[in-house]
Amino acid sequence: MTIQETTPEADTDDVHDSADVGTGAGSDSTEPVRRKGSVSISVRTLTVGAVITVLTVAVVVLGWLYFDARQQVSAQNVRAAEEAHAEKIALDYAVNAATMDFKDLQAWHVKLVAGTSPELSKKLSDAGTSMEQVLVPLQWHSTAQPLVAKVRSNAGGIYVVDSFVSVQTKTVQAPEALQSTATYSTTIDSNNGWQITDVGGIGSAIGPK
Repeated sequence: MTIQETTPEADTDDVHDSADVGTGAGSDSTEPVRRKGSVSISVRTLTVGAVITVLTVAVVVLGWLYFDARQQVSAQNVRAAEEAHAEKIALDYAVNAATMDFKDLQAWHVKLVAGTSPELSKKLSDAGTSMEQVLVPLQWHSTAQPLVAKVRSNAGGIYVVDSFVSVQTKTVQAPEALQSTATYSTTIDSNNGWQITDVGGIGSAIGPK
């Protein structure tokens, strides 16, 4: 009968082998846990990225809407300012055109053509000369006060404005002041230095005689 002796080295190797096996088993058991952790981090990253993207798009959209709204408000302000300017030009002209004194018709002539285009200026000068034949014999004296002016239309910067002025008139036939309302239709070209290119209603300033 043969007796085999177990040496300490053999026992130690067995222990190491067992430890290696245990370690391997331990690695296999923990690996799925690590994979789950990796997937969880990836999902969070994608979620955060999506949120950031949505917020960025929202900020861009809101910024664009704000900019567009400001542009619209700015355009409205410009349009309102230009209309007010046209109305002022028309109303000032109406007051000057309706203010006459037979003793100083030259001053009226100057105001009658002020701010008008060259073509209209000639027409108004001729009309003013013709009106003198009525104003002088009647010893016409009238003063005017502005009432209101309103833009009727605007086509490409060409404004048509209706103006109304209150006129107090004295003549040799009516020494007591008579009140009337004169109406003017004034066309103003903002593209050409805000010149007045047409006027209607000059004759309406000559009310009761």
